[in-house]
Amino acid sequence: MRRLLLPALLLALLLPPEAPLRAQGTGTLSPQDVERIVKEYLLREPEVLYEALQELQRRRDAAEAERQKQLLAEHRAALVASPDDPVLGDPAGDPTLVEFIDYRCGYCRSMAPALRALLESDRRLRLVIKEFPILGPDSTTAARAALAAKRQGRYAELHWALLQARDLSEPAVLELARKQGLDVERLARDMRSAEVERVIERSRALADALGIGGTPAFVIGDTLIPGAAPVARLAELIAKARRPGG
Repeated sequence: MRRLLLPALLLALLLPPEAPLRAQGTGTLSPQDVERIVKEYLLREPEVLYEALQELQRRRDAAEAERQKQLLAEHRAALVASPDDPVLGDPAGDPTLVEFIDYRCGYCRSMAPALRALLESDRRLRLVIKEFPILGPDSTTAARAALAAKRQGRYAELHWALLQARDLSEPAVLELARKQGLDVERLARDMRSAEVERVIERSRALADALGIGGTPAFVIGDTLIPGAAPVARLAELIAKARRPGG
């Protein structure tokens, strides 16, 4: 069956809509007729195969982009309006940039200075952090600590410090938190709370629903960027989101 699908698909892409689909002496084309016509045509015009495959990929990309937009719209509130998610920048700012992050992720760490500079230069930007630990136990420890720090109003300080730390084991994270002025005993208790666990699980479920399997991943408006991106690209999308109709 699959052997017949490609010739039929290519025939649909290559032949003009008004092209007659009749074989000599019959009312319709047989599978053998389809294969023969496609083979003869491609032997005569081989570059058309490349054009057809490009068109097929374009259609697939367009369909995927539309599916992605619908998913982002469906999950918009969970992305930008959860009261449990940490927010950096202007809490009432516009637009909202969402980042799925793992503190052990090398790309997340390498992008951190530029993202911080972007927040400092764009005072209207709102950055929502989705704690998405996927790289092992130390990732989970760091995510728990960051969310626990939010309860003390010190999320930002620990967030940026964790992105620079070499050691993300629990003793090292607690010591780092102490240096940032947090109540470490309270932090250790809150790290193990059911509420912190629920925030992480919601981020994981949301990432799964959106097809996000790695970090970093960014969402702004109806655009999902799965992976590291130049901050200049993010700035372009932010500017676009601010334009009327953007």
